[in-house]
Amino acid sequence: MGHAAELQADYLESLNPAQRQAATWGKKAANGSFEAPPLLVIAGAGTGKTMTLAHRVAHLIIQGISPERILLLTFTRRAALEMTRRVESIVRQAVSSVDGPPVSRSILPWSGTFHSVANRLIRRYAHNLGLDPGFSVLDRADAADMLDVIRHELHLSKKARRFPKKDTCLAIYSRCVNAQKPLLDSLNETFPWCADWEEELRQLFRHYVEQKQESQVLDYDDLLLYWSHLVADKELAAEIGSWFDHVLVDEYQDTNLLQADILQAMRPDGFGLTVVGDDAQSIYSFRAADVENILSFPDQYIPSAKIISLEENYRSTQVILDSANCLIAESERQYKKNLFSAKKSGSKPSYVTVEDCDAECEFVVETVLENREQGMQLKDQAVLFRGAHHSDRLELELVRRNIPYVKYGGLKFLEASHVKDLLSILKWAENPKNQVAAFRVLKFLPGMGPANAARCFDYLSVGGYLFSTLGVFTPPQAAREDWPDFCALMESLSSTELTDNAWQLQLGQARRWYQPYLERLYDSLETRQADLEQLEQISGRYPTRERFLTELTLDPPAAVGDLAGDPLLDEDYLVLSTVHSAKGQEWEAVFVLNVSDGNFPSEFSTGKPAMIEEERRLLYVAMTRAKQDLQLIAPLRYHVTQQHRSGDKHVYGARSRFMTDSLMQTMEARYHGRDEASSNRLSPRSNKRLDVQSRLREMW
Repeated sequence: MGHAAELQADYLESLNPAQRQAATWGKKAANGSFEAPPLLVIAGAGTGKTMTLAHRVAHLIIQGISPERILLLTFTRRAALEMTRRVESIVRQAVSSVDGPPVSRSILPWSGTFHSVANRLIRRYAHNLGLDPGFSVLDRADAADMLDVIRHELHLSKKARRFPKKDTCLAIYSRCVNAQKPLLDSLNETFPWCADWEEELRQLFRHYVEQKQESQVLDYDDLLLYWSHLVADKELAAEIGSWFDHVLVDEYQDTNLLQADILQAMRPDGFGLTVVGDDAQSIYSFRAADVENILSFPDQYIPSAKIISLEENYRSTQVILDSANCLIAESERQYKKNLFSAKKSGSKPSYVTVEDCDAECEFVVETVLENREQGMQLKDQAVLFRGAHHSDRLELELVRRNIPYVKYGGLKFLEASHVKDLLSILKWAENPKNQVAAFRVLKFLPGMGPANAARCFDYLSVGGYLFSTLGVFTPPQAAREDWPDFCALMESLSSTELTDNAWQLQLGQARRWYQPYLERLYDSLETRQADLEQLEQISGRYPTRERFLTELTLDPPAAVGDLAGDPLLDEDYLVLSTVHSAKGQEWEAVFVLNVSDGNFPSEFSTGKPAMIEEERRLLYVAMTRAKQDLQLIAPLRYHVTQQHRSGDKHVYGARSRFMTDSLMQTMEARYHGRDEASSNRLSPRSNKRLDVQSRLREMW
């Protein structure tokens, strides 16, 4: 592509020197291709990571790399869509004033989450893996339900001592897969209270794998497992790797060992591999994310990968960054960086001591309303906390004061029961062997309990999984009136005559059939119907039913309608969020609750140095969400639960070990309590100083 100088001015002029170096890393080879040794971009909080990565992808395209030969891996579908949108905008701007190829609407066809890309690759190589290309993907809830059924069948739920529940069993299984650790090691390290059940859990997981294979379904972890086994074969790894000239990974600090191994197998020499992340924001070890992946990345290659650090922060004021830099500088192992900002003015972050959790709520509400009076919208303010239950008292106070709010860190849209119901109908039609979806759908019908559902599913399997055979099945008496319509629906949905681009009609057909069951099974109908209408609108974005079901299962959109009751009418609302859910977000003012030992760091993390360091990074993430106002709040007392409503039994909160003297010097220490509101007449007038400390020493 010609006019290089003109292009350079067009699409790189907004980047600072470090960003530009990262975006343009590599050079033209003798054969005209654009080659780049392995690159690690350490992108500090608020340093324009997304913009830099988007410019790098755009630069590759402008240098002649075909978009079809670029693999971009992200951790959410939203991030992939945003990245694609930005890349298209940059490329369009760059080629608009010069002669060049038109920008394709299908730019970056291989942009997506690890799991969605795994799904596409596995379907293409299904024959090599011994899979049916029409396999279904289980979401977390369905996978837990399948484990629960097997748990009952193996009589593990009837043990004299309580056997771990289904969600715990799934968490253990997932930990073993993603951390690539034996069951006993995972139990001892992460689930010690379940260690006595090693043999029973091994039996459960073996039957779980067999049931999935029989039903032709994969869970989240299987997608990465099958991908890893695919590229463990050097011939297949080389074949898949040859599809892509460049592989780029966002949020690399959040990858687990399995994902790192996949990348290593596809790019053993590292050429064309770019990973972007921030070790200081690695906070997902509970999902088996391993900070060592990013810390050890450069040394995997000879010569070592190029490291470029982004340190100019575009989000926060310098005084906030001074506190954040001080906090993270005390971490033992890290990539050293010092975030700086052009925003030099601003008030110091506050470390606010309050009497108890009630006083904490009062302070937050009063300050939020005061900010609002000064022109700051509610939605520009956020209250962050370590655990979802930490906001319980605050939520009650917000309701009492009639302050609208939205809370993040709860259930996903897909986890709402009525949404799962409707999707299960399509999932069963897509894969008749999907027993989990079949049982959920069959139990809508009156009289169809687990026994009758199992009898019906067995009948379908004998009939070769053809829905046309259900017409001669004898349902229970209570379901006979509804049975003909149900059989007609399933036979229609399983028809292959409908063209791909018109499959969305099936969702409307299923919704109309499901409507009477929705009315019978649930309340809050208006909210639930709105959710299903939204689901129908979302379906229009997907070319096939399989892509719709899989993508939505792997990365469902969030919605609170099912949890928060009637939708809020207010356009403005306060944001409440766990710190984990707040990552990647920013607000003008941020309040962090319960900054005391036991919360930061969590009492469950104090036994291991590595976990304490992750807790430090968690507080760092919370602090770096603030743009101009940051308040860390520390109650002096925590009232004990399960006591009389007028009881005053409490424990004292200890100052967080992260709030060292050097960090406190970067902040303004304040106390908020009822004495602050008292009359000025009670304030001390004399400046006389007493050397009480010396007198006390002299006593001994």
